[in-house]
Amino acid sequence: MATPHPPGGSGGCRWRAVMTGAAGSAPAGEGTLYKSSEWKGELRVATAEDAVQYQLFLVTCEPGDPDQCREVLQQYIERILVQFAPILVSYIWQNQPFNLKYKPAKGDIPAHIGGVTKFGDNIEDEWFIVYLIQQITKKFPEIAARVDDNDGEFLLIEAADFLPKWLKPENSTNRVFFHQGELCIIPQPKTLGEEPWLPVTNPTILQALMLLYAHPEDFLATKSIRAAVYKRISGYPEKVQASLHQAHCYLPAGIVVVLKHRPALVAAAVQAFYLRDPIDLQACCPFKIFLPNKCVMTSVTFTKCLYAQLMQQKFVPDRRSGYTLPSPVHHQYKAHELGMKLAHGFEILCSKCNPVAPDSKRQVLNTPFWTGFLNSLKKNNYFKGELEGSAKYLDQLHMAENYFQQSVIKPKSAVAMSPGEEILTLLQTLSFNLDELEKEAASLPPEDDDGWLEISPDDLDQILSEASDRNESIPPSNEEDQKYDLAEVTESMKAFISKVSTHEGAETPWSPAEACVTFDVDSFTNALDRILGADSEELDSDDLDEEEQFEFLDSDEDLDSEAHGQEEKASPNKMMGSLRSYMDEMDCELTHTNVGKSFVTPRKVASSAKEPLSRDADCALEDDSDAGDADLTPVDVDLNLVTNLLESYSAQAGLAGPASNILQSMGVHLPENSDRRCISSTATD
Repeated sequence: MATPHPPGGSGGCRWRAVMTGAAGSAPAGEGTLYKSSEWKGELRVATAEDAVQYQLFLVTCEPGDPDQCREVLQQYIERILVQFAPILVSYIWQNQPFNLKYKPAKGDIPAHIGGVTKFGDNIEDEWFIVYLIQQITKKFPEIAARVDDNDGEFLLIEAADFLPKWLKPENSTNRVFFHQGELCIIPQPKTLGEEPWLPVTNPTILQALMLLYAHPEDFLATKSIRAAVYKRISGYPEKVQASLHQAHCYLPAGIVVVLKHRPALVAAAVQAFYLRDPIDLQACCPFKIFLPNKCVMTSVTFTKCLYAQLMQQKFVPDRRSGYTLPSPVHHQYKAHELGMKLAHGFEILCSKCNPVAPDSKRQVLNTPFWTGFLNSLKKNNYFKGELEGSAKYLDQLHMAENYFQQSVIKPKSAVAMSPGEEILTLLQTLSFNLDELEKEAASLPPEDDDGWLEISPDDLDQILSEASDRNESIPPSNEEDQKYDLAEVTESMKAFISKVSTHEGAETPWSPAEACVTFDVDSFTNALDRILGADSEELDSDDLDEEEQFEFLDSDEDLDSEAHGQEEKASPNKMMGSLRSYMDEMDCELTHTNVGKSFVTPRKVASSAKEPLSRDADCALEDDSDAGDADLTPVDVDLNLVTNLLESYSAQAGLAGPASNILQSMGVHLPENSDRRCISSTATD
């Protein structure tokens, strides 16, 4: 059964596990577990939910005159927007576009240019902005940029498995920058006195910029960190086209004309319908602007996120709206349903605003700023050789005008219009011929396949496997070709136990060969002796509520006399003998219980190898009891460890669980068990 594909990424409720790794090129997973909220620093407080904030600074010496600095930064805004206009003018943003504006100096933050973009449900908008920031610093090497969102340093979160151990949420502020097209991290000095030019505490923005200016090549992030971040932005700008989806929609003629001149307005209409409330729907009962009696078939370009939001909404139009849908088995039912939903979105947008004077846009385009912007576009071959006045030239020109109005002028001018006002203005200024639109509808290009909306269980497993931080390849499906070294399992678990764990989490070793597992018997016995030493008063514990829980300690008269009669400190040899006597007494007590039968011993392994696999477990227990209480066959620790792990893995029934999670985090992948008997036989071997 197919599984619905979630539309886009979730924004504000995204919790991410942050695992800080060992320094340098240490294997993934050696680190401490954090929640993404811990990566929020001093500058993240003002970041809106589901929004990405970007700041671009000049690493060169800052001009002393604030007016001169403002002028220089304003020139950079124009140069940047013109440089990337070819990929920005046609981009369909989920909520807000990429925008830059001048930010005056404030406190320790120098004057810079920056902006905030709310990406909503489409997290691809955020990573597209990361790509833009990287390319800006590559094109303008004198600029250093930092980017974060409401989750904090999300670039560090993306590369969490490869971070050095010193880098933690509390000391990551103002250390991560894009400079000269590369990801840079300003480190801490390894020891006091070494590299005194590195800041021990969190640097200020000015300190970080001075370091990047003086030592640009010394702060390049490690190859693994850069690879993790660059993987998310690889494929751009071609990836923009792959994120689009064209579908046929049965729409009112007015909407068809509006979308021809302003394709990006589809995002505002989808959001208006997607976030509708009963008050919004009152404006559609009945329709006042986009009447359903003049509808034609057209092709609409969505992003995949917008298309999924529109498709997954179950909605029946009100009879008063005038919209009716054909039978679900009709070959154009989907086009009629999409058109009806989109028409509701456009009507809701227009109902919230009043028409704007048609010449207001012309006033914006008559400024010298627009003239310089247009000339820069021509120099950058934005029109791709099209003759001035041709249809394609005019289409590109309209897109550039809208981009200039929404992204360049809007941050600093009140002339910019809301989506509803722009729709009403376009309806006033544009004319259309219904017959011509119907002729175009007869030769529409085929719509894109929307099979990506649903994925099969196998496809889901493939996606999860590829998304796994440490899964380099999918394990082969043929178990006969798989070789699992159970010795590696035991060594991995021993290495895991030997690692340091704190209140922040446990360190997970990637390979058992990284650290030797040692066990000092003398230190262990001395530690136990200090706990179980001569004074019985040292045995009190805050974890035990009642004194009756200690009664097992004085069940024997000799132990009671030793605990209460000896007040002087015993010699080390005598204490060691006392501890061994404790162990002997416990062994004797346990021989009369069934505890020993729960462990696998070499005798059991030998006997089980001779007996058929189908023999009942109760018979084996009977044989063990007949062997006598004095059977103190040594327990094979490694064999018991593997057996218990495989039993735990089998109990998971293919789902996630402690055994698979711990072992996979250490690079150990267990086979799928189709028969329970194979587990016991594997452990025996």
